[in-house]
Formats: sequence, C-alpha cells, structure tokens
Amino acid sequence: MPETPPRQLLFVCSQNRWRSPTAELLFDGHPTVAARSAGTEAGARVRVTAGHLGWADVIFVMEKRHAERLHAKFADALAGKTVVNLRIPDDYQFNDPALVALLREKPAGYL
Repeated sequence: MPETPPRQLLFVCSQNRWRSPTAELLFDGHPTVAARSAGTEAGARVRVTAGHLGWADVIFVMEKRHAERLHAKFADALAGKTVVNLRIPDDYQFNDPALVALLREKPAGYL
C-alpha cells in the first residue's frame, strides 16, 4: 500500500522571525505534515515566493494583511490554494509558550 505524502503547510508572517518560524518548528517532524515558513516583508529572514506558495497544500497567515499581500503579489500562485488566517497578532517572541499553544489549537481543523 503506497504511503500518503505529508500535507505541505506554509506559515506566513511579516518578518519570518517569531510567529511563522515557531509554527515551522512546531510542525516540523510531525508524521503527516511537512512545514515551511516565510515572511511578506522585504527584510524577512526568508521572503515568501511563488515557489513557496506552489509547494504548499495549505497556507496559514498570521494576520489578514498577510493574506492581502499574498493575493496582491501572487494571485496566480494562489489559484486553488487554501489560505487560512490564524488571527495571531505580532505579540509573541520565538517559541513563546502562549504562541505555541495558539499554534497547536488554531490550525487543527486543517491538518
């Protein structure tokens, strides 16, 4: 019986420094998903590209403005993609326990 490939999750925030890398770390190594992260801003640690969006099965943004920026810049790459706004404000540091708790809860229905 062929093995089911993992669901590919992309987490997007502004700078790719705190929220989305925390999500990537949290889901990395999960048996049924593969995770990556990127940011929407010019100074992001890893800046989101059409390639990231093409790779992803589900795209999680932390705030509405991230979805708006993706739609404005990458409309073609987003065609047919599921984009989910997690509504997680930029109030957390990397791997903050409160952020980890939100990231365990909010994407659950999409995994």
